[in-house]
Amino acid sequence: MKILVLNCGSSSIKYALYDMDSKTVMTSGGAERVGLDGAFVKVKLANGKKKQIMHDIPEHTEGVKFIFSLLTDPEIGVIKNLKEIDAVGHRMVHGGEKFNKSVVLTDEVLKVFEECNDLAPLHNPANLKGVNAVTELMPGLPQVGVFDTAFHQTMPDYAYMYAIPYELYEKYGIRRYGFHGTSHRYVSKRVCDFLGVNPEEKKVITCHIGNGGSVAAVKYGKCMDTSMGLTPLEGVMMGTRSGDIDGGAVSFIQKKLNLDADGISNLLNKKSGVFGITGISSDMREIDAAAEAGDKKAVLALNMYNYRIKKYIGAYAAAMGGADIIVMTAGVGENQASMRAEVCKDMEWMGIKIDKEKNEAIHGEEAIISTEDSKVTVVVIPTDEELMIATDTMNLL
Repeated sequence: MKILVLNCGSSSIKYALYDMDSKTVMTSGGAERVGLDGAFVKVKLANGKKKQIMHDIPEHTEGVKFIFSLLTDPEIGVIKNLKEIDAVGHRMVHGGEKFNKSVVLTDEVLKVFEECNDLAPLHNPANLKGVNAVTELMPGLPQVGVFDTAFHQTMPDYAYMYAIPYELYEKYGIRRYGFHGTSHRYVSKRVCDFLGVNPEEKKVITCHIGNGGSVAAVKYGKCMDTSMGLTPLEGVMMGTRSGDIDGGAVSFIQKKLNLDADGISNLLNKKSGVFGITGISSDMREIDAAAEAGDKKAVLALNMYNYRIKKYIGAYAAAMGGADIIVMTAGVGENQASMRAEVCKDMEWMGIKIDKEKNEAIHGEEAIISTEDSKVTVVVIPTDEELMIATDTMNLL
């Protein structure tokens, strides 16, 4: 069985074609600058090499159509006919309270999904464009939606509610939803498979730390809390997002800079975080290099970044009554040994002991990085959201 996974953003389309019999990626890539000048598609070929192809992509249907043509291209394609594709799985960002699991996309489901557009005005309409493009190009092909927010729907009300007038929740659905759910679900299960333990017996803290970051408390296989909220802005400090900030500070900044709602949102989402503190970059590799060269703001940013992750780990251990496993995943979590070391530093009181040599040797591979006598097992597990989407899609057919 062959499953195509699509992740349509406002100006991008990422894709991966899976052979589910062997659970392998046949090809993958992505279209960038959809609807803008200078659009192109990057393709990862079967031999592991990458190729960039310039191509005008005025909108998503054209982008999906071009990706389809690349899949069957005589030179770089991996299938002979599009009919070899059995289904398409879509990353869907915000399902609100409507979806707590992946679903086959029908007209009725898509209508309900559209009702969540206000909660993710940039992402949800783009996701829908990808679905509509596949429908137009390959009518009747089964499609499945896998929601970023679904895994977090098991949070109790006392964890997801904001302490604001209750009618705002009733009228507008203002509450904490959480994101990166597909990743948290994958790694929380995968780490238990890797360790040979039952997820229904373990308290797991999953740290998805990349340019965007979130932490989740997964108790006995179900999410009971996560750091992101109504939007992906809440929680830990991120590449360009502020993370947690006093609402009073937001209104103060808004008045001082004479910003409207869009202006303050842009400042907090795109000009803050690591980039905002350093003025250098949102890429942690560049911040690491700057800190080593003595840049004081880079050092401050790293200290803030690591401290906030550590705070969430401590908080979630308290919320779950302890922790058995801590997972580090995503770009920074999988590759930045210094972050992992600093986050786990001075956490022996909680039963965390890091093996320094193991930690420094691990980059993007599954491995235990805690010592043998550590009461909490700390593990690096590379995330694979695309495989999770492909698996859900296959299971629903």
